[in-house]
Parts: sequence; structure tokens; C-alpha cells
Amino acid sequence: PILLYVLGQLPPPAAAKIAIVGSRDASFYGLRMSRVIARDLARSGVVVVSGMARGIDSAAHEGTLDMEGITLAVLGGGLLSVPQAQRKFADQIAKKGAVITEYPMDTVPRPGHFPVRNRIISGLSKAVLVVEAREKSGAMITVASALEQGRDVYAVPGNVDSPLSTGTNFLLKQGARLITSADDILAELNIRKGPMDSHGDGSAEGKRPDLSDEQNAVLSLFESEPVHVDALIERSSLSTPSVISALSVLEIKGFVDQRPGKNFVRSLPASRQVQR
Repeated sequence: PILLYVLGQLPPPAAAKIAIVGSRDASFYGLRMSRVIARDLARSGVVVVSGMARGIDSAAHEGTLDMEGITLAVLGGGLLSVPQAQRKFADQIAKKGAVITEYPMDTVPRPGHFPVRNRIISGLSKAVLVVEAREKSGAMITVASALEQGRDVYAVPGNVDSPLSTGTNFLLKQGARLITSADDILAELNIRKGPMDSHGDGSAEGKRPDLSDEQNAVLSLFESEPVHVDALIERSSLSTPSVISALSVLEIKGFVDQRPGKNFVRSLPASRQVQR
């Protein structure tokens, strides 16, 4: 670009930067992987770059903000044209990182702008990680830009039955680096792993001091996929009323979400609620 408009402050050029991109209509699995990987990268000082769109992009920014890390958001419109629902989010990003665009201040975002801006996302980054994407998608356009720019391409494997994973699984077939955690990326970048927190959303999950023993016991039964209340009761050594009571508290406190059919799923970290 001839010039870039920046809200916030750009990190030093030598800072390690990784782009995380993917589907706007992401699954819970994709959102969780995006947020967890971004959290762990930020914990180790890596700058996370994405496009501030809903889905995978926003989850990546949010994961970085959870760790008060630096994240860069590249827009498809001008800085004065950020939608009202995203302005607070943009301000949060700009406090330590930056919101970036090549479009003049009052330029309205248009569909054709987003494929063009993707070259900036990859251009700012040492590598591009695709978390979840269809074979024909904006994320795959970012991959094409990354390859033209000589950037590395990483991909998170997905369910072979899911249309949202056709792009990522295709990239893996073509030789993209398979990523299952931030550790894989840190090893590629030769960056020392940051300290894990004791009750975050990463692999060092521990007991939450703000929950009772029964509530912690029920919370520990969750994995990455939704689970029916009957299955939770079967897995637990607690009585049915105790499990139901614990679930109610966990839902109120934002640790779990209830899905149709009495299915429950562990919530993404809620330290920052962002409207999108």
C-alpha cells in the first residue's frame, strides 16, 4: 500500500507476528482453537494479526486480549467507518496494539475490499495459521497472498465431515504445517514458551477458586464438544440434583452454555465480552 492508517501503535518490526484467519461462521471447535492458540502465543510475546471479522478472526483477537497481548487488526474500510457494534472492540485492540487499514478514513467497507486487505494481513506476519475454512473462502485468499510473499502456512486439522474444514484439510494435503497447539508454532519460531496460567482456557487447567468442589468436579467433565446432561450425570460421582445445581451455577457464572436438547458446552473465556 502507498500508506497505512493506524489507530494505536505498531509493535517493533522485529516482533514475531503470526496471522490467524478462518471462517466467519465458525464452529465451537474452531472458535475455541483460535482463541486458545492466540492466548498461548500472546503469553509468549507473539503478536497476533487478523481481520477483526466475526468468527475465527475475532476469537483470535479476543484470545490475545485475554492475555493483555498485542494484536493487529486489518480492516476492509476506513477507521471512521468501523460498525458501531465493533467500535469498543477496535478501541480495546488499539490500547496495546493497532487497527490498520489502507482505506481513507470514511471509506465504507465493501465486499471487494476484504480480499484485497488480506495481503496486508499476511504481509505483516511471519506465517499464516488457518484454523477453520472452506476450500473457497477469504482465508484461502490470504494463504495465496502468503505464498506469494514467501510466508509459511500452517493449518489446524478439522473434522473430515465438516464443510468448514475442507480448506484446512486441503492445505494439509498440500504440505501446510499441521498445528494442534501454539507449542508447534513456538517451536517453528524458536520462541520460548511463556508461563501457563492455573485456570485459563489452556492446557494447564486447574481448579477455579471461585467455584465449589462440586462445581469444579462438574466443570472438569467437559471437553471440547457439547455433552448431554444425562451423560454428565453418568460421568459424575455426584447425585442428579447436585449435577443439575452445579450446572445452573456454572451457566449463571458463564463457564458453560446450554444448547438445545439439554446439551451443555464449556464456554469460551468470558473475561472480555465483545459485541460483534
